[in-house]
Amino acid sequence: MKRVLNILKPVFVMAVLIFTAVQSNGQQLKPSASGLAPVNGIKMYYEVYGEGKPIVLLHGAFMDIASNWGQMIPELAKTRKVIALDFQGHGRTPYADRKMELATLASDVAGLMDYLKVDNADIVGYSMGGSVAYQFIINYPKRVNRLVIISSTYKSSGWMPQVSNAFKTFKPEFFDNSPLHTAYDAVAPDKTKWPKFIDQMLTFLKESFDMGDANIAKITAPVLIISADNDGLDKVELAKTYQLLGGGVSADMTPMPKSHLAIVPNQSHVSLMMQTGVILGYLNGFLK
Repeated sequence: MKRVLNILKPVFVMAVLIFTAVQSNGQQLKPSASGLAPVNGIKMYYEVYGEGKPIVLLHGAFMDIASNWGQMIPELAKTRKVIALDFQGHGRTPYADRKMELATLASDVAGLMDYLKVDNADIVGYSMGGSVAYQFIINYPKRVNRLVIISSTYKSSGWMPQVSNAFKTFKPEFFDNSPLHTAYDAVAPDKTKWPKFIDQMLTFLKESFDMGDANIAKITAPVLIISADNDGLDKVELAKTYQLLGGGVSADMTPMPKSHLAIVPNQSHVSLMMQTGVILGYLNGFLK
């Protein structure tokens, strides 16, 4: 356990930087609409910014709208209708005893889109949100125009073994008095739910999942995969994923694939989300 704590200390240092940087930046723009949407028996918090074609942002585990997307929303909202949400128990969405599952979270996204009367949209997901995005396009293919996956995978084996093993050794006390705990207390509707939320999330993170290579190969929408070179994803599996999506060809001899793969150098899973300009550059080029 001590070894795992030592390995993950840098992650929480980076988390402090992210919470500080993106929340202060994100506060410069106020949502045009926000609230709690009744979705699948829970009340899901959402924010809407800008006008134009809709783009839905799905945050990572233990994060929320501001901590994950605070720097990007003002830029995206210049030309798009940005819909951001807090998953079950995260941010301003109240804790619920309902089991955390990728299919359920994907269904929540569909329910929110129904509530906002959005038939289809571009979907962007980071980390856990990326896995939800994969599940969403598998379950609701006609509701996705373009899909963007940032540092994520559709199966547990997509992570390097040391990452998967670390998930299995996480203990609730590891998160007490951490930057994540502080961020939770800042916006959670009920701060007393922190212990239950952590237990729920640790159970979720320890469960293996695999949406199936065959289902990924059936995706017809263009997909942009953004990964850091040292973000904990198995790059062999990532290359296989890109091949399933039609990539990994010799584009001098065949047409250029409609899906894209970007590997950002000298970055980790957490620090990747601080590369706002880089990610926006890839997003803008792909979505246009």
